[in-house]
Amino acid sequence: MFIHPQFDPVALHIGPLAVRWYGLMYLAAFILAIVVGRLRLRLPHVAAQGWTAKDIDDLLFFGVIGVIFGGRIGYVLFYKADWYLAHPLDIFKVWEGGMSFHGGFLGVIIAMMVFARQRGRTWMQVTDFIAPMVPLGLACGRLGNFINGELWGRVTSPDAPWAMLFPSAAQDDRAWYLSHPAQVAAMHLQDVFARYQLLPRHPSELYEIALEGIALFLVMWFFSKKPRPVAAVSAVFLIGYGLARFIVEFAREPDDFLGLLTFGMSMGQWLSLPMIIAGVLLLIGSYRRAARAPLNASSAPNH
Repeated sequence: MFIHPQFDPVALHIGPLAVRWYGLMYLAAFILAIVVGRLRLRLPHVAAQGWTAKDIDDLLFFGVIGVIFGGRIGYVLFYKADWYLAHPLDIFKVWEGGMSFHGGFLGVIIAMMVFARQRGRTWMQVTDFIAPMVPLGLACGRLGNFINGELWGRVTSPDAPWAMLFPSAAQDDRAWYLSHPAQVAAMHLQDVFARYQLLPRHPSELYEIALEGIALFLVMWFFSKKPRPVAAVSAVFLIGYGLARFIVEFAREPDDFLGLLTFGMSMGQWLSLPMIIAGVLLLIGSYRRAARAPLNASSAPNH
């Protein structure tokens, strides 16, 4: 069993300016996106589509706007709509935290639509190009969550080798301990709580780094190294992220102001299901269109 090291959320001070780890993780995410994008330009089938380094820089600009605005608006609408309706000015207090991946994802979709329209490309051509650039950025974001000691996992057995005590969860741990006497006894948590006044939890941020970040990146990279039908790469991302997030949510503590919803699933799981379904349908449609393409081309009139 481990104890979270309680990192200082401020990485360094530059005069009166405090540079936070979470901000640095966003910077690292965008840098990694550029690196992966440049590597993709070396692939023959990607270069043949006319992508350039300038496109990557412009995509990054559009992506940043989409992530920030979409992530914040998504958090406001999906997670704490009642609170922000009563306190509208708090919407602008982004320094207090509160970003939704699913909202950021929708924001990026809209931003990519604008980019595609400007460059005369289809939306799916753009999303196919950027999809492999995303997972490592997600890993950076989850690392920022772990450094901040936030978004911890659910209570687990102290015998689990990956169990971790989160001092920042002390208040939640006490409330859980008092309200779940049967689970406390069944999991033998009395001694741990008596000693630390904390409960062992899943370090779900690390699980997300492994699944949503590293594993998804490897899947996306190797799948996209070969030419694929339009929309297939985007579809695999939707399926891969949706599955990874859905699985990790079983170990992640649901938001205390929401808890578990219908069928015992969290908000993150309910938001991931449409991604998985859309990805499967998109993948099937992509390969069906590709299979019909030679027939359509052969039957087209000559000019």
